[in-house]
Amino acid sequence: MVLVRALQDLRIREADKLALFISFDGEINSRPFIKILWKIGKQVYLPVLHPFTTGHLLFCQYTPTTSLVVNRFNLYEPRLDITTLLSLEELDILFIPLVAFDIYGNRLGMGGGFYDRTLQLWRQRKCFFPIGLAHDCQYQSQLLPIKKWDVRLPEIITPSCYWRFRQ
Repeated sequence: MVLVRALQDLRIREADKLALFISFDGEINSRPFIKILWKIGKQVYLPVLHPFTTGHLLFCQYTPTTSLVVNRFNLYEPRLDITTLLSLEELDILFIPLVAFDIYGNRLGMGGGFYDRTLQLWRQRKCFFPIGLAHDCQYQSQLLPIKKWDVRLPEIITPSCYWRFRQ
């Protein structure tokens, strides 16, 4: 259902370069979405841990022939290849996994701050559009504990709802 909701969004349908993630530990299954994006001619990118700047992500193109490796957090990522890197300024949509979200679009991640650092660029330059992908059960009716560096998401897609938040 998340896949269906996402593909109904004009911004997503018109985007060429979309970054996703390989699902981990109960996150929304991203693989069917990735396969559909390939099928309709979209370029898909996956996060890779930055080898020199701790806590930061790079984004490498992911194709059906890309081999994946397991990083230090036990997450799958493409092998770092500078010829497949995409700058965040060139990215159209960034889909973000999350642990929980609230009525204001605040999100909790896994605690490493990787996506928060990436979202800082969006907050400053609005160069790509971030969208969270979540299960319905990840919605929290109470305000989540947020820190000054946390960045609210403008949209989150769940199986039963397409959440849009005022920024």
